[in-house]
Amino acid sequence: MMIRMIKYFLIIKLAFTSIFSKKTRAILTMLGIIIGVSSVISIMSLGKGAESLITGSIKRVGTNLISILPGASDEKGPPASVYGIVITTLTRRDAEEIARLANVRSVTAYARGNAEIAILNKSIPADFSGVTETYQETENHKVIEGRFFTKAEDRASARVAVIGEDIRKELFPNTSPIGKRIKINDISFQVIGLMDKKAEQFLGSADNLVLIPLSTAHNTLLGTRHLNMIRLLVDKEENVPIIKERIRRLLRSLHNIKKPENDDFSVRSVVQALDVFTTITLAIRFFLASIASISLIVGGIGITNIMLMTIKERTQEIGLRKALGAKPSDILNQFLVEAIVLTAIGGILGIIIGITFSYLVSIIIIYLGYDWVFEIPISSVVISFSISTLIGLVFGVFPAKTASKMNAISSLRYE
Repeated sequence: MMIRMIKYFLIIKLAFTSIFSKKTRAILTMLGIIIGVSSVISIMSLGKGAESLITGSIKRVGTNLISILPGASDEKGPPASVYGIVITTLTRRDAEEIARLANVRSVTAYARGNAEIAILNKSIPADFSGVTETYQETENHKVIEGRFFTKAEDRASARVAVIGEDIRKELFPNTSPIGKRIKINDISFQVIGLMDKKAEQFLGSADNLVLIPLSTAHNTLLGTRHLNMIRLLVDKEENVPIIKERIRRLLRSLHNIKKPENDDFSVRSVVQALDVFTTITLAIRFFLASIASISLIVGGIGITNIMLMTIKERTQEIGLRKALGAKPSDILNQFLVEAIVLTAIGGILGIIIGITFSYLVSIIIIYLGYDWVFEIPISSVVISFSISTLIGLVFGVFPAKTASKMNAISSLRYE
């Protein structure tokens, strides 16, 4: 047992000596492995960070939120309204009836549109949303200056507006917007409130919005009665599945729908969106990592070529060792170990470079103000190193067998 251990120790020592005797060749040989491993590590790490960015954004919206969109869909796909198709199946009455359900804290109805927002000679394109007075509680988005419009103003179709921080910067950069007048598609509105700046969300910025009473949007700007969305806040996250089912039953009754397959609405929770995005980002990460792994195969081919060249250069050495009693298995093990050591070193260097690159990118992204988490999945490190070592074994077999089959006499005569 001891003799065998000493034998393998000497083989490994000889492998390191052979590799480092020609450092430039060794580095060029390992380059494909280094690039492949570092790419896989970087992709998995940055993918994890992107996932944390998306999921963090979704969680900030609130895990006890439910969205109701017009148009049917299955659980895995979005409703047709998401693609810009106008569907008029949701109404204000639907929102009012949903608000009466138990365990529902607040309900907000939405009617959206695009407009030119103008003051004097300056105008900017922006989105506007007609909403109910419950918007602040449902979306956890508060007024920091002025006030939000009231239920009475909504009923009266008052021409009042609450604007986001980005709109204020564009139209009122050096003054308070409260009490000022803006024009939305040439119709005059008085600004009565300024919303608090909100972090960027996966659904888009909440700071580039103009909020007006829902009735005003319907009667003055849109000329319609349908809703683009209903959002509701449930008292507890664990009640979300129950409330979703109650909403489905209620809307089927209100819309005179007898069979679930005929639903003209979609009920989705933020938790569902979280699961969908997590699944998507995971699939993308592994897809990109598999593409990056192709360079490992290229590196393996390079190792085969270099090992064959090395064997040719060391033909006399192989002949001498055989003449002194070395068995074919000893020669095979020698060159196989060299290939494995070469790829293992390449794998370690690739891991170090991949982690360093991911860390530097994370610092930059965090510096830019994004909610980014630096994380290196241990599985990616283990898998990358294992694959790189395995490639050394697989692509080193052919050169090693070639060396072990050489004739001792002809090898000694080789020049």
